[in-house]
Amino acid sequence: MVYLSEKAEAQETERLVKAEGRECLLIETDISKPGCCRKLVADVAKAFGQIDVLVNNAAHQASFKSVEEIPDEEWELTFATNISAMFYIVKAALPHMKPGGAIINTASINADAPSPNLLPYATTKGAIQNFTAGLAQLLAERGIRANAVAPGPVWTPLIPSTMPPDKVKNFGKQVPMGRPAQPVELAPAYVMLASDEASYISGAMIAVTGGKPII
Repeated sequence: MVYLSEKAEAQETERLVKAEGRECLLIETDISKPGCCRKLVADVAKAFGQIDVLVNNAAHQASFKSVEEIPDEEWELTFATNISAMFYIVKAALPHMKPGGAIINTASINADAPSPNLLPYATTKGAIQNFTAGLAQLLAERGIRANAVAPGPVWTPLIPSTMPPDKVKNFGKQVPMGRPAQPVELAPAYVMLASDEASYISGAMIAVTGGKPII
């Protein structure tokens, strides 16, 4: 598991993984830096010998009321974290992946219905959708699948830390189910895409959106 600074959460994840009798390697790094992306992949490959499933799930998000409010540095950080890191990690991981391997990228409902207040974030999620679709075609002959999961509103610590109180209060009410998802409700989509049962699924984007359709 790779994390930026959320050490307590990472250690709790490690505890849960080990409680199931599995190994867990924690790596603290900044994936907005290409060199860190390459090193983390090298560390994982060294520890486990190969990479069977790669999940690109990290993201940076911030809200802005206008284009003029978005600093250049914020735009660049969002792209570096959300999409450039994905490219660097995939590129570094491929030599360690064999036929049957799976890459799962986290996109968003924002890839299809971008929120104007999340312009940098939403733009990167659209890029992830296209990156995944193209990647799936490039990797098919290697027997490696690439798919994306597109969550709708999900209740995570990111929400209250990046949104004004009124938005937080009504978060998730806009979807047909009328509520945000809990993180555990996204897990089955990732598990399915990582499994052999998804052997003919590649280039897909699976919506986990509380009933709101995506195209």
